[in-house]
This record gives sequence, structure tokens and C-alpha cells, in this order.
Amino acid sequence: MEETSPYLEGIGHGKIGRIVVGKFKIGVDLLEGIEELAKAESIRTGVILSGIGALEKGVFRNAKVIPPSYKMEDKYRLFVDVEKPLELVSLSGWIATSSDGNFNIHAHFLTTTVVDDKIVSLGGHLTKGTITSIKVVVVIGEIVDTNINAALDPTINQVNLDFGDQYHSSRNFNK
Repeated sequence: MEETSPYLEGIGHGKIGRIVVGKFKIGVDLLEGIEELAKAESIRTGVILSGIGALEKGVFRNAKVIPPSYKMEDKYRLFVDVEKPLELVSLSGWIATSSDGNFNIHAHFLTTTVVDDKIVSLGGHLTKGTITSIKVVVVIGEIVDTNINAALDPTINQVNLDFGDQYHSSRNFNK
């Protein structure tokens, strides 16, 4: 008898194929650089395992409010540009390709900076306009033999991970 999970919407499967490490030039857009790295290495699906280094600018995006419909739009978000030295202390996320070939990256990052001689942390969604500085390195784990793709999720009106009908809520969780 099939049972649905009260917690999981779906499950993706695959194998870690290889680890790719990219060292970025100073002054490049980090999000665009990650996309270029993944495309150059033919990574269609993967996880951003790590990212460290320094940034000269960060563009942080965070939700100000969760809309009642869960359909997130920019009017519910706050964008903060910080143009000062930032230490990139954490970067994680996913990479997936949709059935039409569009490439999607969803990543979050955490930085530290100095404000009034104190170290403070800033984090959020990685967006275009975040610019690299000294020694930025990103590590990606490629996922192969997978059912993980990107697709428009109508519930939230955003591109999200999709695992195909075989792994949606009808999956038997008692195996």
C-alpha cells in the first residue's frame, strides 16, 4: 500500500559523479562565474558544496514577508547592496537543468564584514551583482544518473527542483 509522507514533497536520487573546483578571477560576477564553471564542465545537475574567499561587493536578497499565497515576488523581498570588503565564509546551493535546457542555480551565501570595528555577518540569496575579490574558490559536486531537474513550481511561481512523477508524494515511504 502506497503512503504519502507528511513531510516530503518529493525525493531526488543520483550519484556523486565528480568534484569540480573553480578558482575565480578578481572582479567577476560570482553567480555568472558559477554558471560558466558548471557549463564549461558539462554539469547539468549538482550541488554547490562550498565557496570561500573575498568579495568586493555583495548583493543580498532576503524575504521581508512570506506572502499568504506563497507566490514570492520582488515586492516581498529586500535587496541590499554592500560595496565593501566581504569575507565569503559559506556558499551552498543546487544546480539543475530544466527540460527545455535552461540552466538554473539556487544558492545562498554568508559573509562577514567590519562595521564600527566589529565583525558582522550578512547572508541571503546569491544574486547577480555579487563581485569576487581575492581567492574565491567554489566546489561543486556533480550529480549523475539522476531524476533531479528544474521546473516551474506553480505553488510558489518559481523554478524549483523537480523529481518526476515517480518520486512525488505518491512514493512509498515504508520501503
